[in-house]
Parts: sequence; structure tokens; C-alpha cells
Amino acid sequence: MKQGLSLRVSQHLALTPQLQQSIRLLQLSTLELSQEIDQMLDDNPFLEKEMEDLAPREDFGLEQENAQAASSEAEPDTWDGPMDRVSEMRVETASETTAPVDAEGVAESWDGDGSVEFSPDDSEWGGDAPARNNSSNDNDEKAQATELARNQESLTAFLHRQALSLRLDDTDRAALRFLIESLNDDGYLEDSFQTLAESLAGDDLEQCEELVHRFQVASSLLQSLEPTGVGARDLGECLRLQLQVIRADTPERAELRACALAICKQPLELLAKRDFKRLALAVNDTEAQVKLAMALIARLEPKPGRRFIDVERNVIIPDVLILPHGTDKQGLPQFRAMLNPEVMPRLKVNDIYANALKGGKGDGHAGLQQRLQEARWMIKNIQQRFDTILRVSNAITQRQKSFFIHGELAMKPMVLREIAEELGLHESTISRVTTAKYMHTPYGTYELKYFFGSGLGTDSGNNASSTAVRALIKQLIASENPKKPLSDNQLSDMLKEQGIDCARRTVAKYREALRIAPTNLRKAL
Repeated sequence: MKQGLSLRVSQHLALTPQLQQSIRLLQLSTLELSQEIDQMLDDNPFLEKEMEDLAPREDFGLEQENAQAASSEAEPDTWDGPMDRVSEMRVETASETTAPVDAEGVAESWDGDGSVEFSPDDSEWGGDAPARNNSSNDNDEKAQATELARNQESLTAFLHRQALSLRLDDTDRAALRFLIESLNDDGYLEDSFQTLAESLAGDDLEQCEELVHRFQVASSLLQSLEPTGVGARDLGECLRLQLQVIRADTPERAELRACALAICKQPLELLAKRDFKRLALAVNDTEAQVKLAMALIARLEPKPGRRFIDVERNVIIPDVLILPHGTDKQGLPQFRAMLNPEVMPRLKVNDIYANALKGGKGDGHAGLQQRLQEARWMIKNIQQRFDTILRVSNAITQRQKSFFIHGELAMKPMVLREIAEELGLHESTISRVTTAKYMHTPYGTYELKYFFGSGLGTDSGNNASSTAVRALIKQLIASENPKKPLSDNQLSDMLKEQGIDCARRTVAKYREALRIAPTNLRKAL
């Protein structure tokens, strides 16, 4: 085999540690960035937080070219932006009319409005339940959850407080406490008594039997506490517990409650599908009585612990704030994007340590110099991250100006490529910027990806944003007659009347994405 030497010219891209860090920081959410900074502050002695308060910088990132020119001359040693405070702003998402029902997963998807009040003088007991309207219920639920979060009382704490009033021996009190601690967020006891007993006693069969007996007694005590339905093992039992405490002081109410209890003992797929005929046969009653009983069941609360769930789980910290900025020549309001000053970290290089390294020589200082450089890289990459977020947010604000004036019905179709070409960035960079970054607008807080979407053809030759079409579908369904809900075909025809070419299958896809049930499940009983 003949050997030889040859020269080849090739190009390759090397990701330096600084570039790798820049890419990683860009795709992090606000919470993840905060955790990354905390870790760096613990590991790198040259990096520290700037504690003094500074005024919010509304023009931050608008002079990026000057900042880049300055950074080429000297590495930044400080980063302005408050990090100590966090502005918590709730996502303002429109509540859906109904939730879709999956017969296979009915225990998770079936939902009631929890409007039944368990009081002796319930004048509406057993009456026709109105079509569900989540707008008021959601507001009440949010207010209750906010108040509970303010009081810092969880479901377990609420139950423990009630358990203190019960006169129990130490063993039963311990069993009750264990069951309370075993509930999930919705107030259900998912594990069986046997499983719970084995987790404590192991292979000791005699002790397991004793624990199972104790748990059965404690379960009855738990289910007697508020909220009604807590401690149930499944949805059917939860509904039955709530029905049992409703006062039936007349023969009609007693018959209706008996019918509702019988329905809850049947496969819940029949309840989810509103199969009146099969339910009537199963419970040996009339269809009219079954409809009244199902109306009562629909007013129960399927998740007793829902109002105790920590509202912080639904809190989003916006990275960008949209503020009014005068009007244009036509008198329409103008908007501008501003970085949320309360999520921007304020970092700097420790001057004492940095100055101590000046003029230092020897191998001992080489490692410290590397750590100093890492601190400067961290500051620069965080600054570049917020610069890029603001540039992208400003471009979105300009292109979706109609949304900030009229709402989601005025959303325009837009893809990542358009913003990438406008800003001279790669599409992957725009994708990283718009993932897990949020913008607070006059209509609520949305992820930046929300403003991107495909378009549907219109009679005028233009395109309508898929977001706007979904909003229009939601609006049409919200105004429909509950007794005669609109089918997907009817919705498709109504959209075509407005010049939007949207097929029935597309309507069904958008409706499901909005978590709106099909026609037969939206129909009022």
C-alpha cells in the first residue's frame, strides 16, 4: 500500500465554551436562569449581586450595536437589573365553555361546576341545572384560591385542623393523619388500604391486617370532614358522598337523589356520554328522571381539593412588559416592549478579588484568571440574552400591533422565519427566545410562541391567523343556544360566510385544542 501526504481545505464550526453558555442561557426560562445564576454565585467567588436599587431601564437593548462595540473594547464587569424582587403576574387565559369528555379517561376529564350548596334550605335542589358558564365560576374559584394561598392553608392543613376537634385515641388519630397526608391534590385517596398498610408494615401480615382495619375506620372519619367528597377512592364515590349529604325532605327529592346515587354506581362512561336510554334501563327509571338526576350530578364538585391547590403553580413571571407609547398619525395607540426590571439579574465582578489578580504571575493565578473570565462571560451572555429577547419582542409588537389594540381576533399569521429575517438571526435562535419566555399584554400574559401561527385562506386573497380563527370559533360557541349547540359543519359554514375557508376537520381540530366538547356534550339537559 502506497503512503503519501496531501493537503485539504475544509471548514468547521467550533462551539467555544462562551458560545455554548450563551446558547444555553438563551433557551432557559426565567426560573431556570435564576437557578443557573444562583449556582454560579455559589461556585465563582468573582461574581456577586449588585444590591443597590436602580431605576428600570426602558431603553435597554435598543442600543445594542453601541453595547456590542463597547463590549469589544472591554468585558463588562457589571450587569444592571434587579434580581431580588419577583413580580408575579397571573396568566390571563380565557376560560373554556366546557371540557372534552373522554370515555376511557372519564375520571380525569369529567368535570362539574361544584355549584351545589350542601344546606338544608337548598331551594334549587334537583331543579334543572343551567348550562355551565365557567366565566363566573372561574372568577369565584380564583378568588377562593387566592384567599387560601394568602392564608397559606393547604388541603392537608385544613383537614388536620378539623381532625383536632375529633375525640380519638392515639392510634386512630395517627391513622387519620396518615390518610390525610396520603391524599392527592384533588382530595382523592389513590392508594388502597392494603398498599398503604404494606408501606408501613412490610411483610408483617398480622400488622398489615390491623392497619387495614384502622385505615377503614379512619377513612369514614376522613370522609365526614369538609370539603364534602374528600377521601374518596374514585370519582363515583366522590359524587356519591356529596349526594348523600344533600337533604331529601320530600318524596320527589328522595326519589331524585336515589336515582342520582344509582347513576353514580354505573360505569361513568355512560354518564360522560349522556347515554340517557342505557342509564334509564340500568337504574330502572324514566329518561326524564335520569335527565334531572344528571343535571344534579353536573352541579357537584368532582375535585374537592381543587380550590386548595396552590395558586403559585399558575403564576407566570413575564419577561417582557408591553406599555402604551402614544398614538400614530391615524390616532391608533402605539405600544413598545420593555424588559420586566424585576426579573433582570443585577450582577457584577467583585472588584477586590479582580484587582488582587492584576499583575499576578505563576500557575497559581492561572486558575483564578479563568474563573474571573468565566464571571465576565456570564455577565456578558446574560446581557446578550436579554438584548435578544427585547429585540424579538419589539419585532413581535410591531407585526402584531392589531392584537394589542383589538385582541386575539385581530391576530395576524406569522412564522419564525419572518422575525429571523428581519433581525438577521437564525430561526433556531428565534425558537429558543420564544420558548418559555412570556409577555404581559393588555389582554393577559402569553408565551412569545403564542404570537406565531399559520394562516388560513380568505375570500380576499389574504390569510387569517389560526389563532384568530380559534378565537372566532370560541366566540361563536359561547353565543350559541345551549339547547341547540352548533355542530362542526355549522361552524365551518359560518366561518365561510365571513370569508374564511376552514374545513370541518380543521374546525374540529381547533375546537379540541380549545378543550371545547363536541355538540352532544354541550347540549343543555
